[in-house]
Amino acid sequence: MTDRRHTTQKAAHDMLSSQRFDKIAENFATSEVHRSSPTMEALHETLGPQTGRAVCDVACGAGHLGLSFADELPARLVAVDPAPNMLASVRRLAAERGITVETAEARAEELPFADASFDLVVSRLAPHHFSDMPKAVSEMARLLRPGGRLAVIDLEGHEDPAVDALNHELEMLHDPTHVRSYTLDEWIGFLQDAGLNVPVARGAQAESRTGVPVQRWCEIASSGAEAERAIRARLAEAPARHREALGIRQEGEEYFIPVRTCMVIGVKPLGGVR
Repeated sequence: MTDRRHTTQKAAHDMLSSQRFDKIAENFATSEVHRSSPTMEALHETLGPQTGRAVCDVACGAGHLGLSFADELPARLVAVDPAPNMLASVRRLAAERGITVETAEARAEELPFADASFDLVVSRLAPHHFSDMPKAVSEMARLLRPGGRLAVIDLEGHEDPAVDALNHELEMLHDPTHVRSYTLDEWIGFLQDAGLNVPVARGAQAESRTGVPVQRWCEIASSGAEAERAIRARLAEAPARHREALGIRQEGEEYFIPVRTCMVIGVKPLGGVR
């Protein structure tokens, strides 16, 4: 009975998430945070060119990360998301740039592709919404050819329980479909449990060099005025050391959110041997 209830709750969460992201697809398409970031630049530098390779962007949102590989001339570029309007944004942005992209409506936990279909699978600023992280990572790893790589950039949890609790509260106010931000060690564990080696694991990254003002942060997610007020109130009462641990800075009455992330890259062993 408990398993059935848990499955029902996950299904309801996934439906709510898809509906919410359908409504804010245009926000993501134009968001400066989603279009580019220091970690996206670092990822490209670390991976090198993907010329002639098959690339899949899972939970792609408006598709900014996947489309950023287009100039490297991959053999195949696929964008996957459960929200139809997000996929429509991907197709529109691709058409504007003359990029050929395939789209598929699916959840990360149930990817509609054969084993060993891709050389590179990526996911950015989305896994914190996944209802079953081990299953999602296992699915993404399943798609990799031997020697293929899984690259994830996502919101990072904090090792200090008090700081992590503040971080979680802020994220839930910002977006009620948020599930959890995982620590770097947890991410390494997810990839290793899926059979991947993890040569790259970088914590305490930021998607914005200057920080995103709270008002703009809430605009991107359509958080609403009440949520924005609650976020400001929570930041005002939080210990300064907790804000600093999350990279949140204050100038006058405004707070700037760095969108704190981690980046992990897993490699599928050749011949299935770890």
